[in-house]
Amino acid sequence: MSTLRIVLGDQLTRGLSSLRDYVPGDTVLMMEVVEEATYVKHHKQKLVLVLSAMRHFAEELRHHGFSVDYVRLDDAANTGSFTSEVQRAIARHKPSRVVVTEPGEWRVLEMMKGWGAEIVSDDRFFATPASFAAWAKDRKQLRMEFFYRDMRRLSGLLMEGDDPVGGYWNFDHDNRKSLPKDVTPPKRRRFEPDPVTREVMDMVAARFPDHFGDLEPFGWAVTRADALEALDHFISSCLPDFGDYQDAMKQGDAFLYHSVISPYLNIGLLIPREICDRAQAAWSRGDSPLNAVEGFIRQILGWREYVRGLYWLKMPDYAETNFLEARRPLPAFYWTGKNEMNCMAQAIGDTKAHAYAHHIQRLMVTGNFALLAGLDPKQVEQWYLLVYADAFEWVELPNTHGMALFADGGVMASKPYAASGAYIDRMSDYCTGCRFKPDVKLGPKACPFNYLYWDFLIRNEAKLKANPRMGMPYRTLAKMDAERKADIQRHAVKFLDSLG
Repeated sequence: MSTLRIVLGDQLTRGLSSLRDYVPGDTVLMMEVVEEATYVKHHKQKLVLVLSAMRHFAEELRHHGFSVDYVRLDDAANTGSFTSEVQRAIARHKPSRVVVTEPGEWRVLEMMKGWGAEIVSDDRFFATPASFAAWAKDRKQLRMEFFYRDMRRLSGLLMEGDDPVGGYWNFDHDNRKSLPKDVTPPKRRRFEPDPVTREVMDMVAARFPDHFGDLEPFGWAVTRADALEALDHFISSCLPDFGDYQDAMKQGDAFLYHSVISPYLNIGLLIPREICDRAQAAWSRGDSPLNAVEGFIRQILGWREYVRGLYWLKMPDYAETNFLEARRPLPAFYWTGKNEMNCMAQAIGDTKAHAYAHHIQRLMVTGNFALLAGLDPKQVEQWYLLVYADAFEWVELPNTHGMALFADGGVMASKPYAASGAYIDRMSDYCTGCRFKPDVKLGPKACPFNYLYWDFLIRNEAKLKANPRMGMPYRTLAKMDAERKADIQRHAVKFLDSLG
Protein backbone atom coordinates (compact mmCIF):
# COMPACT_ATOMS: atom_id res chain seq x y z
CA MET A 1 0.00 0.00 0.00
CA SER A 2 1.52 3.31 -1.06
CA THR A 3 0.17 6.80 -1.54
CA LEU A 4 1.04 9.39 -4.17
CA ARG A 5 0.81 12.78 -2.47
CA ILE A 6 0.48 15.74 -4.83
CA VAL A 7 1.78 19.17 -3.76
CA LEU A 8 1.09 22.24 -5.91
CA GLY A 9 3.13 25.43 -6.17
CA ASP A 10 0.92 27.36 -3.74
CA GLN A 11 0.93 24.54 -1.16
CA LEU A 12 4.52 24.77 0.10
CA THR A 13 3.71 24.04 3.74
CA ARG A 14 5.21 21.17 5.76
CA GLY A 15 1.95 20.75 7.67
CA LEU A 16 -0.14 20.52 4.48
CA SER A 17 -3.13 18.21 4.90
CA SER A 18 -2.07 15.95 2.02
CA LEU A 19 1.34 15.38 3.67
CA ARG A 20 0.18 14.88 7.22
CA ASP A 21 -0.04 11.06 7.34
CA TYR A 22 2.98 10.42 5.14
CA VAL A 23 4.73 7.10 5.78
CA PRO A 24 7.86 5.57 4.22
CA GLY A 25 6.96 4.12 0.85
CA ASP A 26 4.75 7.07 -0.09
CA THR A 27 5.83 9.50 -2.79
CA VAL A 28 5.36 13.27 -2.96
CA LEU A 29 4.75 14.51 -6.50
CA MET A 30 5.65 18.09 -7.40
CA MET A 31 5.29 19.40 -10.95
CA GLU A 32 6.49 22.44 -12.87
CA VAL A 33 4.27 22.60 -15.95
CA VAL A 34 4.24 25.10 -18.77
CA GLU A 35 0.42 25.24 -18.74
CA GLU A 36 0.52 26.89 -15.30
CA ALA A 37 3.28 29.26 -16.36
CA THR A 38 1.41 30.47 -19.43
CA TYR A 39 -2.38 30.34 -18.90
CA VAL A 40 -1.70 34.00 -18.31
CA LYS A 41 1.74 35.49 -18.96
CA HIS A 42 2.76 35.80 -15.33
CA HIS A 43 5.28 38.42 -14.26
CA LYS A 44 8.78 36.99 -14.62
CA GLN A 45 9.47 37.50 -10.90
CA LYS A 46 6.28 35.63 -9.98
CA LEU A 47 7.43 32.65 -12.05
CA VAL A 48 10.86 32.71 -10.42
CA LEU A 49 9.36 33.03 -6.94
CA VAL A 50 7.03 30.05 -7.32
CA LEU A 51 9.41 27.76 -9.20
CA SER A 52 12.41 28.48 -6.98
CA ALA A 53 10.30 28.12 -3.82
CA MET A 54 9.01 24.78 -5.13
CA ARG A 55 12.56 23.51 -5.71
CA HIS A 56 13.71 24.63 -2.28
CA PHE A 57 10.63 23.06 -0.67
CA ALA A 58 11.30 19.76 -2.42
CA GLU A 59 14.81 19.73 -1.01
CA GLU A 60 13.47 20.54 2.45
CA LEU A 61 11.10 17.59 2.23
CA ARG A 62 13.90 15.29 1.13
CA HIS A 63 16.01 16.51 4.03
CA HIS A 64 13.22 15.45 6.39
CA GLY A 65 12.94 11.97 4.89
CA PHE A 66 10.22 12.42 2.28
CA SER A 67 10.55 10.69 -1.09
CA VAL A 68 9.94 13.38 -3.70
CA ASP A 69 9.27 12.85 -7.41
CA TYR A 70 9.99 16.29 -8.84
CA VAL A 71 9.21 17.11 -12.48
CA ARG A 72 11.13 20.14 -13.67
CA LEU A 73 9.88 22.44 -16.39
CA ASP A 74 12.91 21.64 -18.53
CA ASP A 75 12.65 17.86 -18.14
CA ALA A 76 12.59 16.36 -21.65
CA ALA A 77 9.64 14.09 -20.84
CA ASN A 78 7.54 16.83 -19.21
CA THR A 79 4.12 16.85 -20.93
CA GLY A 80 3.30 20.39 -19.80
CA SER A 81 0.05 19.93 -17.86
CA PHE A 82 -0.97 18.86 -14.37
CA THR A 83 -3.34 16.14 -15.56
CA SER A 84 -0.92 14.39 -17.90
CA GLU A 85 1.91 14.62 -15.34
CA VAL A 86 -0.32 13.05 -12.67
CA GLN A 87 -1.14 10.26 -15.12
CA ARG A 88 2.57 9.70 -15.84
CA ALA A 89 3.34 9.62 -12.11
CA ILE A 90 0.59 7.08 -11.46
CA ALA A 91 2.06 4.90 -14.22
CA ARG A 92 5.53 5.22 -12.66
CA HIS A 93 4.63 4.58 -9.04
CA LYS A 94 1.43 2.51 -9.29
CA PRO A 95 0.07 3.86 -5.99
CA SER A 96 -2.91 2.36 -4.23
CA ARG A 97 -4.08 5.85 -3.33
CA VAL A 98 -3.67 9.39 -4.65
CA VAL A 99 -4.25 12.32 -2.31
CA VAL A 100 -4.12 16.06 -2.90
CA THR A 101 -5.07 19.14 -0.87
CA GLU A 102 -7.93 21.12 -2.38
CA PRO A 103 -6.65 23.85 -4.73
CA GLY A 104 -7.04 27.60 -4.51
CA GLU A 105 -8.56 28.03 -7.96
CA TRP A 106 -11.76 26.82 -9.56
CA ARG A 107 -10.11 25.81 -12.84
CA VAL A 108 -7.60 23.60 -11.00
CA LEU A 109 -10.39 21.95 -8.99
CA GLU A 110 -12.08 21.05 -12.26
CA MET A 111 -8.81 19.41 -13.39
CA MET A 112 -8.41 17.57 -10.08
CA LYS A 113 -11.80 15.92 -10.41
CA GLY A 114 -10.35 13.86 -13.26
CA TRP A 115 -7.28 12.65 -11.36
CA GLY A 116 -8.97 9.92 -9.36
CA ALA A 117 -7.53 11.52 -6.24
CA GLU A 118 -8.86 11.96 -2.73
CA ILE A 119 -9.20 15.74 -2.36
CA VAL A 120 -8.67 16.77 1.26
CA SER A 121 -9.51 20.09 2.90
CA ASP A 122 -6.95 22.89 3.01
CA ASP A 123 -6.93 23.72 6.71
CA ARG A 124 -4.27 26.44 6.54
CA PHE A 125 -7.05 29.05 6.54
CA PHE A 126 -9.14 30.23 9.48
CA ALA A 127 -12.40 29.52 7.63
CA THR A 128 -13.46 26.74 5.28
CA PRO A 129 -15.62 27.31 2.19
CA ALA A 130 -18.34 25.37 4.01
CA SER A 131 -18.17 27.54 7.13
CA PHE A 132 -18.29 30.70 5.00
CA ALA A 133 -21.30 29.36 3.12
CA ALA A 134 -23.01 28.67 6.46
CA TRP A 135 -22.24 32.25 7.57
CA ALA A 136 -23.56 33.64 4.28
CA LYS A 137 -26.77 31.61 4.26
CA ASP A 138 -29.93 33.76 4.41
CA ARG A 139 -27.95 37.01 4.61
CA LYS A 140 -29.14 39.76 2.31
CA GLN A 141 -25.70 41.41 2.31
CA LEU A 142 -22.32 39.70 2.59
CA ARG A 143 -20.34 42.51 4.19
CA MET A 144 -16.77 41.81 5.22
CA GLU A 145 -17.04 43.84 8.43
CA PHE A 146 -19.59 41.47 9.97
CA PHE A 147 -17.72 38.38 8.81
CA TYR A 148 -14.54 39.84 10.31
CA ARG A 149 -16.20 40.35 13.68
CA ASP A 150 -17.30 36.73 13.74
CA MET A 151 -13.77 35.64 12.81
CA ARG A 152 -12.36 37.71 15.67
CA ARG A 153 -14.72 35.94 18.06
CA LEU A 154 -13.91 32.49 16.68
CA SER A 155 -10.13 33.03 16.59
CA GLY A 156 -9.88 34.97 19.84
CA LEU A 157 -7.52 37.45 18.20
CA LEU A 158 -7.56 40.91 19.80
CA MET A 159 -10.48 39.96 22.02
CA GLU A 160 -11.28 40.48 25.69
CA GLY A 161 -13.98 37.91 26.31
CA ASP A 162 -16.75 38.74 23.85
CA ASP A 163 -15.55 42.29 23.25
CA PRO A 164 -12.82 43.67 20.98
CA VAL A 165 -9.78 45.06 22.75
CA GLY A 166 -9.83 48.83 22.80
CA GLY A 167 -13.61 48.89 22.49
CA TYR A 168 -13.73 49.07 18.69
CA TRP A 169 -13.73 46.42 15.96
CA ASN A 170 -11.57 48.50 13.66
CA PHE A 171 -9.51 51.66 13.81
CA ASP A 172 -9.78 52.86 10.22
CA HIS A 173 -10.33 56.41 11.42
CA ASP A 174 -6.72 56.39 12.69
CA ASN A 175 -5.27 54.78 9.55
CA ARG A 176 -5.69 57.37 6.83
CA LYS A 177 -2.67 59.62 7.22
CA SER A 178 -0.54 60.82 4.34
CA LEU A 179 3.20 60.33 4.70
CA PRO A 180 4.94 63.46 6.06
CA LYS A 181 7.80 64.73 3.92
CA ASP A 182 10.32 64.27 6.74
CA VAL A 183 9.44 60.61 7.38
CA THR A 184 11.64 57.98 5.73
CA PRO A 185 10.30 54.40 5.76
CA PRO A 186 12.78 51.68 6.76
CA LYS A 187 14.85 49.90 4.13
CA ARG A 188 13.21 46.59 3.35
CA ARG A 189 14.73 43.15 3.81
CA ARG A 190 15.44 41.61 0.41
CA PHE A 191 17.20 38.33 -0.35
CA GLU A 192 20.08 37.74 -2.75
CA PRO A 193 19.29 34.90 -5.18
CA ASP A 194 21.15 31.67 -4.41
CA PRO A 195 22.35 29.23 -7.14
CA VAL A 196 18.96 27.47 -7.28
CA THR A 197 17.15 30.76 -7.80
CA ARG A 198 19.74 31.93 -10.35
CA GLU A 199 19.18 28.74 -12.35
CA VAL A 200 15.44 29.39 -12.35
CA MET A 201 16.00 33.02 -13.35
CA ASP A 202 18.08 31.91 -16.33
CA MET A 203 15.38 29.46 -17.37
CA VAL A 204 12.60 32.06 -17.08
CA ALA A 205 14.63 34.60 -19.05
CA ALA A 206 15.21 32.05 -21.82
CA ARG A 207 11.76 30.45 -21.98
CA PHE A 208 9.45 33.38 -21.16
CA PRO A 209 11.15 36.49 -22.55
CA ASP A 210 7.85 38.11 -23.60
CA HIS A 211 6.24 37.85 -20.17
CA PHE A 212 5.50 41.05 -18.27
CA GLY A 213 7.90 42.66 -15.84
CA ASP A 214 11.54 43.04 -14.93
CA LEU A 215 13.49 39.99 -13.83
CA GLU A 216 16.17 41.96 -11.99
CA PRO A 217 16.62 42.84 -9.24
CA PHE A 218 14.98 39.76 -7.73
CA GLY A 219 14.81 39.95 -3.95
CA TRP A 220 11.96 37.68 -2.85
CA ALA A 221 12.38 35.01 -0.17
CA VAL A 222 12.10 31.50 -1.60
CA THR A 223 12.43 29.48 1.63
CA ARG A 224 10.38 29.37 4.81
CA ALA A 225 13.40 30.50 6.84
CA ASP A 226 13.82 33.64 4.74
CA ALA A 227 10.06 34.28 4.68
CA LEU A 228 10.07 34.16 8.49
CA GLU A 229 12.97 36.62 8.49
CA ALA A 230 10.95 38.96 6.25
CA LEU A 231 8.01 38.64 8.64
CA ASP A 232 10.17 39.38 11.67
CA HIS A 233 11.60 42.45 9.91
CA PHE A 234 8.10 43.74 9.24
CA ILE A 235 6.93 43.12 12.81
CA SER A 236 9.94 44.85 14.36
CA SER A 237 10.63 47.68 11.90
CA CYS A 238 7.42 48.47 10.01
CA LEU A 239 4.34 47.35 11.93
CA PRO A 240 4.51 50.19 14.50
CA ASP A 241 3.82 52.74 11.73
CA PHE A 242 1.85 50.49 9.38
CA GLY A 243 -1.53 51.61 10.66
CA ASP A 244 -0.96 55.33 10.34
CA TYR A 245 0.42 55.17 6.80
CA GLN A 246 -1.16 52.07 5.26
CA ASP A 247 -3.12 54.18 2.77
CA ALA A 248 -0.21 56.46 1.87
CA MET A 249 1.70 56.39 -1.42
CA LYS A 250 5.16 57.78 -2.13
CA GLN A 251 7.01 58.21 -5.39
CA GLY A 252 10.09 56.00 -5.51
CA ASP A 253 9.07 53.83 -2.54
CA ALA A 254 6.99 50.82 -3.45
CA PHE A 255 6.88 49.24 0.01
CA LEU A 256 6.59 51.99 2.65
CA TYR A 257 5.47 50.27 5.88
CA HIS A 258 3.60 47.40 4.25
CA SER A 259 4.38 43.81 5.18
CA VAL A 260 5.19 42.61 1.62
CA ILE A 261 4.61 39.04 2.83
CA SER A 262 1.45 38.23 0.85
CA PRO A 263 3.43 36.25 -1.77
CA TYR A 264 4.85 34.03 0.98
CA LEU A 265 1.47 33.63 2.60
CA ASN A 266 -0.23 32.76 -0.69
CA ILE A 267 2.26 30.05 -1.66
CA GLY A 268 2.38 28.53 1.81
CA LEU A 269 5.78 29.53 3.19
CA LEU A 270 3.90 31.35 5.94
CA ILE A 271 0.50 30.52 7.41
CA PRO A 272 -2.16 32.99 8.57
CA ARG A 273 -2.33 32.03 12.23
CA GLU A 274 1.38 32.41 12.92
CA ILE A 275 1.42 35.83 11.26
CA CYS A 276 -1.56 37.10 13.26
CA ASP A 277 -0.15 35.67 16.48
CA ARG A 278 3.16 37.48 15.97
CA ALA A 279 1.38 40.74 15.26
CA GLN A 280 -0.82 40.37 18.34
CA ALA A 281 2.26 39.58 20.43
CA ALA A 282 3.85 42.84 19.25
CA TRP A 283 0.82 44.71 20.60
CA SER A 284 0.85 42.73 23.84
CA ARG A 285 4.52 43.66 24.39
CA GLY A 286 3.76 47.30 23.70
CA ASP A 287 5.94 47.32 20.57
CA SER A 288 3.13 48.30 18.18
CA PRO A 289 -0.04 50.34 18.70
CA LEU A 290 -3.48 48.78 18.46
CA ASN A 291 -4.53 50.67 15.33
CA ALA A 292 -1.55 49.21 13.44
CA VAL A 293 -1.96 45.65 14.69
CA GLU A 294 -5.72 45.57 14.22
CA GLY A 295 -5.43 47.01 10.70
CA PHE A 296 -2.85 44.41 9.77
CA ILE A 297 -4.71 41.47 11.28
CA ARG A 298 -7.89 42.61 9.52
CA GLN A 299 -6.14 42.26 6.16
CA ILE A 300 -5.50 38.57 6.89
CA LEU A 301 -8.29 37.46 9.23
CA GLY A 302 -10.87 39.69 7.56
CA TRP A 303 -10.23 40.48 3.92
CA ARG A 304 -8.16 37.44 2.91
CA GLU A 305 -10.56 34.94 4.48
CA TYR A 306 -13.59 36.85 3.22
CA VAL A 307 -12.53 36.99 -0.42
CA ARG A 308 -11.68 33.28 -0.39
CA GLY A 309 -15.09 32.45 1.04
CA LEU A 310 -16.84 34.66 -1.47
CA TYR A 311 -14.84 33.15 -4.35
CA TRP A 312 -15.86 29.57 -3.55
CA LEU A 313 -19.43 30.59 -2.72
CA LYS A 314 -20.05 32.42 -6.00
CA MET A 315 -17.85 30.76 -8.61
CA PRO A 316 -17.95 30.10 -11.50
CA ASP A 317 -20.85 32.46 -12.35
CA TYR A 318 -19.33 35.32 -10.33
CA ALA A 319 -16.56 35.91 -12.89
CA GLU A 320 -19.11 36.42 -15.68
CA THR A 321 -20.98 39.35 -14.14
CA ASN A 322 -20.53 42.86 -15.52
CA PHE A 323 -23.00 45.05 -13.64
CA LEU A 324 -21.81 48.36 -15.11
CA GLU A 325 -21.56 46.90 -18.63
CA ALA A 326 -17.95 48.05 -18.95
CA ARG A 327 -16.50 47.15 -22.35
CA ARG A 328 -13.51 49.42 -23.07
CA PRO A 329 -10.29 47.51 -23.89
CA LEU A 330 -7.36 47.69 -21.49
CA PRO A 331 -5.06 50.53 -22.63
CA ALA A 332 -1.50 49.71 -23.68
CA PHE A 333 0.00 51.81 -20.87
CA TYR A 334 -1.06 49.16 -18.34
CA TRP A 335 1.71 47.09 -19.92
CA THR A 336 4.30 49.78 -20.62
CA GLY A 337 3.77 52.12 -17.67
CA LYS A 338 4.19 55.04 -20.07
CA ASN A 339 1.54 57.54 -19.08
CA GLU A 340 1.46 61.30 -18.50
CA MET A 341 -0.62 60.68 -15.37
CA ASN A 342 2.22 60.33 -12.88
CA CYS A 343 0.18 58.30 -10.38
CA MET A 344 -0.51 55.65 -13.02
CA ALA A 345 3.08 55.69 -14.23
CA GLN A 346 4.34 55.24 -10.65
CA ALA A 347 1.94 52.44 -9.70
CA ILE A 348 2.51 50.51 -12.93
CA GLY A 349 6.24 51.19 -12.78
CA ASP A 350 6.40 49.72 -9.25
CA THR A 351 4.42 46.73 -10.48
CA LYS A 352 6.73 46.17 -13.42
CA ALA A 353 9.87 46.48 -11.29
CA HIS A 354 8.79 44.44 -8.26
CA ALA A 355 5.74 42.33 -9.18
CA TYR A 356 4.19 44.25 -6.30
CA ALA A 357 2.10 47.30 -5.49
CA HIS A 358 0.30 47.86 -2.21
CA HIS A 359 -3.46 47.75 -1.82
CA ILE A 360 -4.14 51.49 -2.24
CA GLN A 361 -2.13 51.63 -5.47
CA ARG A 362 -4.13 48.65 -6.72
CA LEU A 363 -7.54 49.91 -5.59
CA MET A 364 -7.36 53.69 -5.82
CA VAL A 365 -4.96 54.23 -8.73
CA THR A 366 -4.95 51.45 -11.32
CA GLY A 367 -8.27 50.05 -10.11
CA ASN A 368 -9.94 53.44 -9.81
CA PHE A 369 -8.87 54.35 -13.33
CA ALA A 370 -10.22 51.04 -14.68
CA LEU A 371 -13.54 51.66 -12.92
CA LEU A 372 -13.94 55.26 -14.09
CA ALA A 373 -12.83 54.50 -17.66
CA GLY A 374 -15.21 51.55 -17.95
CA LEU A 375 -12.52 49.01 -18.77
CA ASP A 376 -13.59 45.46 -19.53
CA PRO A 377 -13.52 43.47 -16.26
CA LYS A 378 -12.09 40.32 -17.83
CA GLN A 379 -9.15 42.21 -19.32
CA VAL A 380 -8.50 44.10 -16.09
CA GLU A 381 -8.71 40.92 -14.02
CA GLN A 382 -6.30 39.10 -16.31
CA TRP A 383 -3.84 41.99 -15.87
CA TYR A 384 -4.08 41.87 -12.06
CA LEU A 385 -3.72 38.10 -12.08
CA LEU A 386 -0.51 38.09 -14.06
CA VAL A 387 1.36 41.18 -12.86
CA TYR A 388 1.53 40.53 -9.08
CA ALA A 389 3.63 37.95 -7.27
CA ASP A 390 0.84 37.32 -4.75
CA ALA A 391 -1.97 36.97 -7.32
CA PHE A 392 -3.92 33.72 -7.42
CA GLU A 393 -7.44 33.77 -8.80
CA TRP A 394 -9.19 33.04 -5.50
CA VAL A 395 -7.80 36.24 -3.96
CA GLU A 396 -7.34 38.37 -7.09
CA LEU A 397 -10.74 37.91 -8.72
CA PRO A 398 -13.06 39.03 -5.89
CA ASN A 399 -10.80 41.95 -4.99
CA THR A 400 -10.66 43.17 -8.58
CA HIS A 401 -14.12 42.19 -9.79
CA GLY A 402 -16.05 43.24 -6.71
CA MET A 403 -13.96 45.80 -4.86
CA ALA A 404 -12.15 47.68 -7.62
CA LEU A 405 -14.60 47.38 -10.54
CA PHE A 406 -18.00 46.92 -8.84
CA ALA A 407 -18.67 44.40 -11.60
CA ASP A 408 -20.66 42.23 -9.19
CA GLY A 409 -23.16 45.04 -8.56
CA GLY A 410 -22.51 45.24 -4.83
CA VAL A 411 -22.09 41.65 -3.68
CA MET A 412 -18.78 42.61 -2.06
CA ALA A 413 -18.66 46.41 -1.78
CA SER A 414 -21.51 48.62 -0.64
CA LYS A 415 -20.59 51.23 -3.27
CA PRO A 416 -18.12 51.74 -6.11
CA TYR A 417 -14.71 52.88 -4.85
CA ALA A 418 -14.61 55.82 -7.26
CA ALA A 419 -12.51 58.89 -6.51
CA SER A 420 -11.28 62.05 -8.19
CA GLY A 421 -7.73 63.36 -8.28
CA ALA A 422 -8.15 64.99 -4.86
CA TYR A 423 -7.88 61.63 -3.09
CA ILE A 424 -4.62 60.72 -4.81
CA ASP A 425 -3.23 64.19 -4.11
CA ARG A 426 -4.14 63.89 -0.43
CA MET A 427 -2.63 60.43 0.04
CA SER A 428 0.55 60.73 -2.09
CA ASP A 429 3.20 62.96 -3.58
CA TYR A 430 2.38 61.69 -7.08
CA CYS A 431 0.73 64.93 -8.18
CA THR A 432 3.90 66.95 -7.58
CA GLY A 433 5.51 67.45 -10.95
CA CYS A 434 2.66 65.81 -12.89
CA ARG A 435 1.60 67.77 -15.96
CA PHE A 436 -2.02 67.43 -14.78
CA LYS A 437 -3.26 69.38 -11.76
CA PRO A 438 -5.57 67.78 -9.18
CA ASP A 439 -7.29 71.09 -8.40
CA VAL A 440 -8.16 71.79 -12.06
CA LYS A 441 -11.50 70.30 -13.06
CA LEU A 442 -11.64 70.83 -16.83
CA GLY A 443 -9.27 71.83 -19.60
CA PRO A 444 -5.86 70.57 -20.78
CA LYS A 445 -4.28 70.84 -17.31
CA ALA A 446 -7.14 69.11 -15.49
CA CYS A 447 -6.39 65.81 -13.79
CA PRO A 448 -8.24 63.20 -15.88
CA PHE A 449 -9.51 61.56 -12.69
CA ASN A 450 -11.59 64.71 -12.06
CA TYR A 451 -13.74 64.68 -15.16
CA LEU A 452 -13.66 60.87 -15.44
CA TYR A 453 -15.19 60.69 -11.96
CA TRP A 454 -18.19 62.83 -12.90
CA ASP A 455 -18.50 61.18 -16.31
CA PHE A 456 -18.63 57.83 -14.51
CA LEU A 457 -21.51 59.08 -12.35
CA ILE A 458 -23.37 60.46 -15.36
CA ARG A 459 -22.86 57.27 -17.39
CA ASN A 460 -24.03 54.99 -14.61
CA GLU A 461 -26.70 57.15 -13.00
CA ALA A 462 -29.53 54.71 -13.72
CA LYS A 463 -27.65 51.90 -11.96
CA LEU A 464 -26.11 53.81 -9.06
CA LYS A 465 -28.33 56.72 -8.09
CA ALA A 466 -30.50 54.63 -5.78
CA ASN A 467 -27.46 53.40 -3.84
CA PRO A 468 -27.76 55.07 -0.41
CA ARG A 469 -23.98 55.54 -0.16
CA MET A 470 -23.95 57.44 -3.46
CA GLY A 471 -26.50 60.01 -2.36
CA MET A 472 -24.06 62.88 -1.75
CA PRO A 473 -22.24 62.82 -5.13
CA TYR A 474 -25.52 62.44 -7.00
CA ARG A 475 -27.01 65.40 -5.14
CA THR A 476 -23.98 67.42 -6.23
CA LEU A 477 -24.37 66.16 -9.80
CA ALA A 478 -28.03 67.19 -9.78
CA LYS A 479 -26.98 70.80 -9.11
CA MET A 480 -24.79 70.94 -12.24
CA ASP A 481 -26.33 72.58 -15.27
CA ALA A 482 -26.65 70.71 -18.56
CA GLU A 483 -23.83 72.66 -20.20
CA ARG A 484 -21.32 71.69 -17.50
CA LYS A 485 -22.35 68.05 -17.68
CA ALA A 486 -21.93 68.10 -21.44
CA ASP A 487 -18.49 69.69 -21.05
CA ILE A 488 -17.45 66.97 -18.61
CA GLN A 489 -18.61 64.29 -21.02
CA ARG A 490 -16.78 65.89 -23.95
CA HIS A 491 -13.52 65.96 -21.97
CA ALA A 492 -14.00 62.36 -20.88
CA VAL A 493 -14.78 61.07 -24.37
CA LYS A 494 -11.83 62.92 -25.88
CA PHE A 495 -9.46 61.55 -23.24
CA LEU A 496 -10.75 58.00 -23.38
CA ASP A 497 -10.69 57.95 -27.17
CA SER A 498 -7.07 59.06 -27.05
CA LEU A 499 -6.17 55.83 -25.20
CA GLY A 500 -6.50 53.92 -28.47
